[in-house]
Amino acid sequence: MPNGLKVFGGRANPKLTADICTSLDIPVGERTIKQFADGEIWMQYDENIRGCDVFVVQPICAPVNDNLMELMLMLNTAKLASAKRVTCVVPYMGYARQDRKDRPRTPLSAKVVAQMLQTQRIKRVLTMDLHSAPIQGFFDIPVDHLYALPVLIDYLKSCECDLGMDISNLTVVSPDAGGVARARLLSMKLGVPLAIIDKFREAANVSEVMNVIGNVEGRVCWMIDDLIDTAGTLVKGAEALMFRGAKSVNAAATHGLFSYDKKANISARQRIEESPIEQVIVMDTIPQVEQGSLLMGVSLDSEGKTVAPMTTKIHTLSVASLFAKAISAVHNNESVSSLFI
Repeated sequence: MPNGLKVFGGRANPKLTADICTSLDIPVGERTIKQFADGEIWMQYDENIRGCDVFVVQPICAPVNDNLMELMLMLNTAKLASAKRVTCVVPYMGYARQDRKDRPRTPLSAKVVAQMLQTQRIKRVLTMDLHSAPIQGFFDIPVDHLYALPVLIDYLKSCECDLGMDISNLTVVSPDAGGVARARLLSMKLGVPLAIIDKFREAANVSEVMNVIGNVEGRVCWMIDDLIDTAGTLVKGAEALMFRGAKSVNAAATHGLFSYDKKANISARQRIEESPIEQVIVMDTIPQVEQGSLLMGVSLDSEGKTVAPMTTKIHTLSVASLFAKAISAVHNNESVSSLFI
């Protein structure tokens, strides 16, 4: 790798940063970040970055506002330290679900975050599986939007070989109308049928399954989505599929938030454990907690405290190599489009 490339990570997902650097065959950039007693964040780069091509890796995940502020400070400091170019690598874009005004007197929070990042004079943004692709239009700088589907496809094909799974009996399921494009792309890549769950959402984090469009009887169903939050939509979708005769139900998502549902007083992982879902695949865009040979999702309770892992159904795949390829291409002024599937 040519000289001048520096990759730094915030505290949100240090393992992903380290794995990206391993793929790039470079050391992780040295920095110091600490928090004062009143919650203020302080940071410093511990090596010279003058004239360097700097990439800052930080998902905007829980605690969302702390991680966002930490990212802002890292970007600002890189410019103040005379970095030649600064690229913001956001594996998970927090606030992306607030991308439109669905009721009066509400903000476009996704656009606010985009504007905040751009105030730090970054040159481009590198992200993965935005909740809404048009969010790219909130930025006035280039946005490289990667997809995790290639990693999932490789996993499913390896299962066919290693576990004897018959992909020809697989049906890809979109958990709602908004995710049809993603599910359709996966079904086309695998050459399998597509089904859609039609649901009515009564309120935030609450959903009611209404109908399943497509034949799922006797099929191995894989629900595909961009993220899993409280897992309410996921579990109700799985129940609807089993009710309609599915042989088994699995799920895959890029971002595993696995939040605590305060209203229902249950964690996402507990919901999954008690559901008919056989396994859930997520990517490592958001940090996961190791337990045995599996990587388990982190959940936070109503007070923001970590809830201990409660299921062995969740498996994590790495997208570090995808981000490493994108970073290498950007650094060398090469095309990134080949990574967009």
